Amino acid sequence: MSQNRVAYFYEPDVGNFHYGVGHPMKPHRLSLTHNLVFNYNLHKKMDIFRPYQATAYDMTRFHSEDYIHFLQRITPTNKAGFASSFHKFSVGDDSPIFPGLFNFCSMYTGASLQGAVMLNNKLCDIAVNWSGGLHHAKKFEASGFCYVNDIVIAILELLKYHARVLYIDIDIHHGDGVQEAFYFTDRVMTVSFHKYGNFFFPGTGDMYELGDETGKYYSLNVPLHDGIDDQTYIALFKPVIQGVMQKYQPTAIVLQCGADSLAHDRLGCFSLSIKGHGECVNFVKSFGVPLLVLGGGGYTIRNVSRCWTYETALLVNEPVDEKIPITTDYYGFFAPDYQLCPAMSGNFSNQNSKSYVDSIRQTVFDHLKFVQSAPSVQMQDTPPDIFSFEPDNEDDNLDERLETGKREANNEFYNGEHDVDKTNTEKPHPSALSAAQNKPKEINSEKSKEKNTG
Repeated sequence: MSQNRVAYFYEPDVGNFHYGVGHPMKPHRLSLTHNLVFNYNLHKKMDIFRPYQATAYDMTRFHSEDYIHFLQRITPTNKAGFASSFHKFSVGDDSPIFPGLFNFCSMYTGASLQGAVMLNNKLCDIAVNWSGGLHHAKKFEASGFCYVNDIVIAILELLKYHARVLYIDIDIHHGDGVQEAFYFTDRVMTVSFHKYGNFFFPGTGDMYELGDETGKYYSLNVPLHDGIDDQTYIALFKPVIQGVMQKYQPTAIVLQCGADSLAHDRLGCFSLSIKGHGECVNFVKSFGVPLLVLGGGGYTIRNVSRCWTYETALLVNEPVDEKIPITTDYYGFFAPDYQLCPAMSGNFSNQNSKSYVDSIRQTVFDHLKFVQSAPSVQMQDTPPDIFSFEPDNEDDNLDERLETGKREANNEFYNGEHDVDKTNTEKPHPSALSAAQNKPKEINSEKSKEKNTG
């Protein structure tokens, strides 16, 4: 099996936003994750990009114009003047107004969008954006800490080139915003594994929510109870996804890897370990279908960063040491064990009996019988990409490449014997990256050929 080409998207400023004191959503987890990825030297196995920043126009491919216009204008200092719109757009305690809100949305959405474009253009096999995966946002409103649904927008981009896109969600919360967006089409199949019942947010995701009209049976839900462990979860996940792949035959997959399904999550009640969560990612990757990997929930941030770093290693087929590198800037966060994949037994007993799991599995298989095998799509003109990528040849026009996505020098983060900066041979921390540009821009490519761009 050939090595996958992995594109990894990271905006250095995305971890600096703050939802507010006491709010469980912490964008800082993205800084922890990226720092671990770099200190494990996983960046040397990927092409790393400072991503495109999505515009209001990009966002209105799914969301309403008045909602996006509201997000553009609202700030903590002027929010009193928009108080009448808070209920309309569902902002407030769960989805607060914080400084830089629209910029935050632009960063995580742009990264998912660029990942989709690169997959469409066969510039990578796997695209990774841990800042994305905000699956609750609706067309007209915010929901569950999510403002702009980057997943829906990325899938819409994938549908320009792909007849069938499979969306898989392993967050503990139901992927309601994505399901709702594609409930009436067979071009996207949504499969969500989540906690359901006892008024658990968002309250949707019953196994009989199946889609409607052309999309009937193309929404699959796997509702689970408290305390599900690795063995039980994987015994459901693998046969369900195997059956979906065989019947639906997607040409692209979007995988939402919410880490709130891990044991000990601040808002969760499952008992998955990091390796169990990662086994699901590895299984989806094994099909060899173009794959967009996104983050999502996760509120015990040291475990979120551990999980997504471990899964990054799986995606690039790189074994990593169990010990957290002492060089990481956040080493103290991982006390007392300093392990990448510590034992995680969970605080909840497994309420998913064998009979319940068997019945869920059989119900899903019964629903799959009604799915048309590899539904076809009428031929049509392909809409243009949001931006283009010029061939990376020696005779490319330099100005043209700067406009479409400048690649920085390969020694920008080089740490080997050919490092030209002899005064400092240590690998710099990602905070040394310069401010983001509003263009897709590669900031590191250890796998790429060296090239003189001068």
